[in-house]
Amino acid sequence: METIVWVFHLVTAIVLCGLVLVQHGKGADMGAAFGTGSAGSLFGSAGSANFLSRSTAVAAAIFFVTSLTLTYLYSHPAEQQGVMDRVNAAAIKTPVSAQAPADNSKIREIPK
Repeated sequence: METIVWVFHLVTAIVLCGLVLVQHGKGADMGAAFGTGSAGSLFGSAGSANFLSRSTAVAAAIFFVTSLTLTYLYSHPAEQQGVMDRVNAAAIKTPVSAQAPADNSKIREIPK
């Protein structure tokens, strides 16, 4: 589970960086008004700014959610159990009365 969230988090971070780098700054608006060809762009004259800003907002929201998810996963770790840890400990133990002593020569008889 953690690996999937980590991969999704890293991909979202890369996409978010790319979207921020592709966008024009606020100072580029005046230069774009004097015929730099923004009207012939793929999204239209004002469509690219809206599309990129909305895409950036969605990527930022996904990044925020994956960050919170990773924080929750690491603050509440699941118990790592192996196969033998899951077996009931009472089922493994042998009753004391059924065990035979290892060395019978050391058993003393009680005097009458």
